[in-house]
Amino acid sequence: MTHLPLVSAPDLDAIFAWREGKPILVRDFLHDVRQVAAAMPPRQHVLNTCRDRYCFGVGFAAALVSGRVSLLPSTRTPDTAAQLRDFAPDVFCLSDLPCDFDLPFMPYPEPCTAPAPVGALAMPMLDSDQVVAHVFTSGSTGVPIPHRKTWGALVGSIPASAARLGLHTGPRRTLVGTVPPQHMYGFESTLLLALHGGVALGAAHPFYPADIAMALACVPAPRLLVTTPVHLRALLAADVSLPPVAAVLSATAPLAQELAREVETRLAAPLLEIYGSTETGQIATRRTAQSDVWELFPGVTLRADATGSTMARGGHVLDAIALNDVIELLDAQHFRLLGRSADMVNIAGRRSSLAYLNHQLGTIPGVHDGAFYMPPGGDSDVTRLMAFVVAPDLRREDLLAALRQRVDPAFLPRPLVVVDALPRNATGKLPRAELAALAASLPASKLREAVTDAR
Repeated sequence: MTHLPLVSAPDLDAIFAWREGKPILVRDFLHDVRQVAAAMPPRQHVLNTCRDRYCFGVGFAAALVSGRVSLLPSTRTPDTAAQLRDFAPDVFCLSDLPCDFDLPFMPYPEPCTAPAPVGALAMPMLDSDQVVAHVFTSGSTGVPIPHRKTWGALVGSIPASAARLGLHTGPRRTLVGTVPPQHMYGFESTLLLALHGGVALGAAHPFYPADIAMALACVPAPRLLVTTPVHLRALLAADVSLPPVAAVLSATAPLAQELAREVETRLAAPLLEIYGSTETGQIATRRTAQSDVWELFPGVTLRADATGSTMARGGHVLDAIALNDVIELLDAQHFRLLGRSADMVNIAGRRSSLAYLNHQLGTIPGVHDGAFYMPPGGDSDVTRLMAFVVAPDLRREDLLAALRQRVDPAFLPRPLVVVDALPRNATGKLPRAELAALAASLPASKLREAVTDAR
């Protein structure tokens, strides 16, 4: 039986996190974990909705060391609580804010004013096979599905991620994350990277460009910004002044090479993009500004099965898992991402992917955001694609004229609907259910107008 520490830092006086401009030592973190674990009710499953990243980390670790299991849904819709109750009837909600779920509630305890005892805290050692979390898919292609995670599998990917980011050399970095820690990417690349990657955790959870700049300014250099394409586009558009950043990490959606190059130029820092999924965790990276080719983590392999699906296995991926993406294998370590399997559409004998179409829509000058949507029963010669676009300064006919220069006529949307905003979640993803609800909410008159203009 293999045991792994809660925190890989051997020095209890090392800085684990920065919160409101003040450092928190590893020993203080362990003390807080012990206090929160002792206060938890006698229930096995924890829904941790803490917004403060440090509070989330303490809550997760408290559940971990007390043998509880954390439930980590990436969305917080009205259906989430019902789904979680069905999955784990004994679940309770831990939060540093009022809980908006109809569940038994434990408020995050007020910080203990007593200092952590000197020399009395031992680093918790945990069985690598211990089930510590159920992480739920985002629902971008359907109903969220839970995936069981063991401590060993979660920790297993972190050394490779830290090595790709160069965290094993040079001064200790402090990370600032814009993605929620409840999401698999945010969970791995903020909290787990702090627990086992040798970086200090920034407690803030900024969203708007000015808040991101402030959060970066409140932690010491060198700084690592963990973010998403949506936040990066907003940062560049806002043109805010940012403190120096040593590196940028991005995930949740493929990053356009043009945007990656602009980010590297404006921030004077390398940008690394992560590829992974809820099922596998992170398994590959690329320097997007320089190449569209992904490099797998050591030990991870990809292979095509008899059905044409790509299977991932090896390293921290213990069982063979089918990827939901169309992959072009280049060699044993490298591949290209062609699009999501569920995104592939076939209209009038022509094939494309929604990801490709979304990219083309986003390259039109003046488009702030946009997404194609195939209604249920689509992927045929009859059903037409829809598209929603945020472009306040453009006319619909100009948008369609620009699209005609970029995509095959078979994939022109009928209708193209101009909206004020898209229903993206906190990670910047667009759950399919939200797009379906947006389509269903449109009045018939607006649809007729959009279709007429599109002809």
